[in-house]
Amino acid sequence: MTIPRLFRNLAYATTALTFVLMIVGGVVRISDSGLGCGPAGSGTDGWPLCGGRLIPGVDTNMLVEYGHRALAGITTVLLVSLVVMSVLYFRSRPWILRVAGVALAMLLGQAVLGALTVEHGLTPALVAAHLGVAMLTLALLLVLSRLASQACNGGRSERLRAAAPLRIVSVLALAAVLATIVAGGYMASHDLRGSDPKQARSEALDAHMACGKQFPACNDAFLPFGESKAVDIHLTHRVFMYMSVLLIVALLVLVLRQRSRMEPESSRALTRWVTTVVGVLLLQVLLGALNVWLGEQEWLIVVHLTAGTLLWSALVMFCANAFGLQLPEPAAAKRRDRPAEAVPA
Repeated sequence: MTIPRLFRNLAYATTALTFVLMIVGGVVRISDSGLGCGPAGSGTDGWPLCGGRLIPGVDTNMLVEYGHRALAGITTVLLVSLVVMSVLYFRSRPWILRVAGVALAMLLGQAVLGALTVEHGLTPALVAAHLGVAMLTLALLLVLSRLASQACNGGRSERLRAAAPLRIVSVLALAAVLATIVAGGYMASHDLRGSDPKQARSEALDAHMACGKQFPACNDAFLPFGESKAVDIHLTHRVFMYMSVLLIVALLVLVLRQRSRMEPESSRALTRWVTTVVGVLLLQVLLGALNVWLGEQEWLIVVHLTAGTLLWSALVMFCANAFGLQLPEPAAAKRRDRPAEAVPA
């Protein structure tokens, strides 16, 4: 197996494992295993150790949390391998090293956020930040996989680039989907019932169920901001979701209107990806509605997170195509193509 092909396969594997890692993180949350290795303030006994030991004991929550950490460790090793291979074999392709290096830095930052999240007792802001950085890391790995695939093909690929309005809307849609996911993570981890012992059993303090079982309505209104902190948190997630839907619909309309003026290859790629994005979006909205209509169902929360991650991944790939993301020419080739400087007489 050639080095470019090995690098590409390793990039694919790292991206896939990162995706799985994020879903397992959702399992950690819904199974209340986030503090399985120790309560808040445990210091190094809670992270990187687990219950003060390198190998956890036989406890379900402890094993779930430790499994998440083990996957994160394997992912880190794979990403370090990609960075090393970039340095050794792709010096003429500096973009590969840059993307791999930034992805590794973000993954290490993710580990720090994970440690802080445990130390501070699963503070919602840290949980949301942890999820947001994970999504950005996944996006970089998707880009790296695309560049690795092009390197495996000798860097030969047709440059596809959409019109400016489509590129602008695609970026706005990407930002809106990221905001929706982060707000969802904040909402899911924000149960205010524990803040007031007198209301410990009140569902009105649970941000996830702050609107009861109503969707798209909320407590017999559409967007009743100001009713309570829990309602405001829940509605913030919904508002970002509505923005994402509108922007993705706008993407679909723009692609359909502009594809007759695009190059055939560009038209096919963008149509394929926007169709995928719209399909996953419809599934995600339905899953979100079911999360409200059926109440808190653990399996449904994990499926909702999985679909959200798929939506994010598909939209990242759409943006990569819309911007014509392509592996730049090797530095050596650029030097050969550069006109020779005039020699003074």
